[in-house]
Amino acid sequence: MASLNKVMLIGNAGKDAELRYAASGTAMATFSLAVNSRRRGQSGDWEDQTEWFNVILFREQAERVSQYITKGKQLYVEGRLQTRTWDDDQGVKHYRTEVVANNVVLLGSGGGRDSGGGDDWGGGGGGGSSRARGGYSGPRDGGGDFDADDLPFE
Repeated sequence: MASLNKVMLIGNAGKDAELRYAASGTAMATFSLAVNSRRRGQSGDWEDQTEWFNVILFREQAERVSQYITKGKQLYVEGRLQTRTWDDDQGVKHYRTEVVANNVVLLGSGGGRDSGGGDDWGGGGGGGSSRARGGYSGPRDGGGDFDADDLPFE
């Protein structure tokens, strides 16, 4: 039976990307993404609802794009969902679902450092493409080469 784990989001970065390195030397960039939707409330007025996503990038792509992802930037993020669990010092089990991104596109100027639009973050293509090519394509063995203790948690 076939299965699919794919997510595509357009939203605004909720914070600047944080670049860190695992003990193995693997680069990891994390940031939050706010995705808004509008709907009519019970009163008939339009209401905005914001959904927050935790996004993580790995390896070369994390190093390339992390400097461009600043709070307020509008981004297109494509990847897969991953949920991890861990026990804290008191033995309480915690869950974190995040988007493991394999494609990030800068869409607008948003409130960041530069006007965006034409940055080529990847290594495969010319012109003014803003597509983040290459980089992370998912763990080869399904588990990655990092330890849960190496990952930054909020």
